[in-house]
Amino acid sequence: MQEIVALWGECLGGREVEAEDDFFALGGNSLTGIKIIERVSQDYGVQLPVRDFYLAGTPTRIAELIEQGRAGT
Repeated sequence: MQEIVALWGECLGGREVEAEDDFFALGGNSLTGIKIIERVSQDYGVQLPVRDFYLAGTPTRIAELIEQGRAGT
């Protein structure tokens, strides 16, 4: 979880990010979202659909999607 929070902070220009922070409320946009999705793919080997990423919206939910992807569900 902390790794995802740190990734978001990095991609959002060094912002402080908490586990339940909303992507768009932090100033996230489509380009930033794509960066995070690409990093998740590289770092965790999980392909997150863009729609799922935006619907999830928080580091907590993204971590859950990564775990589901790793489990193959």
